[in-house]
Amino acid sequence: MSVPAARTAVREDATPGADATPGAEARAEAGTAAEAGTEAGAGTAPASGTAPGFGTAPEPGRESAATPGHAPPVPRFLARAALVTASLSVAGALLGLVRDQSLARLFGAGRDTDAFLVAWTVPEFAATLLIEEGLAFALIPAFSAALARRAQGAPGDPVRSLVAGSLPRLSLAFTAVGALLAAAAPQLVGVLAPGLPDPALAVDCTRLTATCVLSFGLAGYCSAALRAHGRYLAPAAIYVVYNIAVITAMFALGGHWGVRSAAFGVAAGGCLMVLVQLPDLVRRLRDRTVTRAASGGAAAARPVDVTLMATVLLFGLCRQSQVLIERFLASQLPAGAISHLNYAQKVAQIPMMLSMMLCTVTFPVVARALADGDTERARTRVERDLAVAAALVLLGTAAVLACAPQIIQLLFQRGAFTAADTAATAGVMRVYALGLLGQTLTGVLVRSYFSAGRATWYPLAAMAAGIVVTSWTGACAIGSWGVLGIAAANAAGITVTAVLLLSGPASRSVPVRARGVLRELSRPLRAAAAATAAGAFAASLPAAPLAGLLAGGTTVTVVFVLLGHALGAQGCTFAIRFVRTLAGRLAHAVLR
Repeated sequence: MSVPAARTAVREDATPGADATPGAEARAEAGTAAEAGTEAGAGTAPASGTAPGFGTAPEPGRESAATPGHAPPVPRFLARAALVTASLSVAGALLGLVRDQSLARLFGAGRDTDAFLVAWTVPEFAATLLIEEGLAFALIPAFSAALARRAQGAPGDPVRSLVAGSLPRLSLAFTAVGALLAAAAPQLVGVLAPGLPDPALAVDCTRLTATCVLSFGLAGYCSAALRAHGRYLAPAAIYVVYNIAVITAMFALGGHWGVRSAAFGVAAGGCLMVLVQLPDLVRRLRDRTVTRAASGGAAAARPVDVTLMATVLLFGLCRQSQVLIERFLASQLPAGAISHLNYAQKVAQIPMMLSMMLCTVTFPVVARALADGDTERARTRVERDLAVAAALVLLGTAAVLACAPQIIQLLFQRGAFTAADTAATAGVMRVYALGLLGQTLTGVLVRSYFSAGRATWYPLAAMAAGIVVTSWTGACAIGSWGVLGIAAANAAGITVTAVLLLSGPASRSVPVRARGVLRELSRPLRAAAAATAAGAFAASLPAAPLAGLLAGGTTVTVVFVLLGHALGAQGCTFAIRFVRTLAGRLAHAVLR
């Protein structure tokens, strides 16, 4: 799942360095991120009752230092960026649901899907490490710093120098790792799922999905570069084309290749993720205006900091290893356990993905603010992101806990997916949802460590502690609780990591004020608890699953927003203000 760097914040096709003095536009951009959230429905001024100093807007004098006569429409630009990212992310998530529904309908929840989901581990890891977190944590600050040096008149073009020094080496590394995974597929399957009934099928699927290491790596590189340049359309569309490729492959080839067709779709989708971004990136790098503006000769190639790359990739690898632990333990349970975990996670994670959209858009703002030395503005942005993301994910968590059986029945109970599968998956999803707040807080907080583009080992240590908790709890609970114990272990481990990241050292890149964050989190937490109870009661009244989901979901939303607003939760206040603004605009459009 970025906000433009200072030199490209004017419009989608703005030329870097065209409209403002160095550093001034960066301050204007960072200062207006909150206002952009207002227009996009993502954030506004803090609610009354907010802890002093937490999530408050900067002083008026710090909002913008743009050159007089050159006041770019940054809030509107960021609002459009948030809208584009949110719309395409939702579309990608919905297509992901269709993909999982298709997998369940065509192949059920048994030996074949278990084999494919073991192979699915490769694209899951690749997406986290190379697109969503790991590589982005290193590349977005690097491109932001290169854009800042370009704005300051550095010789040559620092952005092209960064590409020349990093892309060839990373491409070679991606190719080598993908080839190694394909060659070692039998051993990999044996380690990931030693109790798998049909390892040969999993090996075939793994060799197909191994190709995504290269394609996802290149897609992640393009995505980081484009977002740092203020380009959002192509990066936000990558999961749309990816899921379309997987769905198409399953229906077109499933009759002949079985579940291997899904693995082929992963390989084809990875290629499309690169192709949809490549033309825009090439245009950015060949921008003639940038060439004319660059002073001096060509700058030396600048590779990405190896230590920084190691820390962010190891953190992402450690975080994603939760999936390995789950599937290793679930492979010892009856057939279908891995599939139940997978379907439950895919649905339960939708609230988390939606809550992380704002952070995706604002991460380069934080990175650029730190590159310009404005730590206070970066901290304000991160704390506001924490408040909004926590409120959104807690609303989603309450809905999942209240309406899990209805959600799973409506989404999956057809074809080879039986009522017993629905009951098992709904139970797992409810337990897994208890860790969604920890997942979201971890995703937001880790950015406060890596935004400055400096290597730090603390996030890896915090994630490793969470993995220890997950492993130990899962091993102890699986005997008594089965697959529910695995889901509970996941929730416990990621919550421990979130707590450690929040209480981390003050020397981090963005020193978040933990007490203020906890004070703010207590408000939507109380609202979510009440909304869950009310929603579960409402969902149990109708017999039809659709009616139950509508009743439960509506009750959860109303109770959570109203109670959260009464308690002073920022996210609920933002939601009410956005609805009022949207209703007013619609009324004006209709009645004028």
